[in-house]
Amino acid sequence: MNQTKKELSYFRLKLEGYLRDHHPELMANSAFIGARTDLALSSYCDSVAQGFSHLEAEAMASEVLYQGLHFSKYDTLVSILEQEFSEELPEPLPHRLAPILLGNKSIQAVFSKYDLRDDFDGSREYELLYTELTGTIVLLIEENHLPIVDKAEIYVQE
Repeated sequence: MNQTKKELSYFRLKLEGYLRDHHPELMANSAFIGARTDLALSSYCDSVAQGFSHLEAEAMASEVLYQGLHFSKYDTLVSILEQEFSEELPEPLPHRLAPILLGNKSIQAVFSKYDLRDDFDGSREYELLYTELTGTIVLLIEENHLPIVDKAEIYVQE
């Protein structure tokens, strides 16, 4: 029983660390975290019972743990902010702004147009998403007269 709790904690901690870094919007979803952790633990136990080594079982459980989480909206937004707005939004602003943008209806509408599967970031559609998100961010900055940083001074766009 004690060993099961350790394994459960291991998968939970592993998932929570990954979510914190790549899907912060899911950190508050305890039902998702609990269900995914349980699935990974079941996969691990089943794999060991079938004769796989502990390392092989852990790798299989990790596949279950991260299924559907390889593509990250958060990472995409951070990448766009770092690549396309590096002068206007120096570090650490991209990491602070990305969660706010994730909650924006215009940004959500752009993401909803695409099938965001695990291998999405290597696809042609990713390039389209990237371009569309970049344009949407520019519009949000302009339409809302958001301040930008330029040469260590803050300017409000007019």
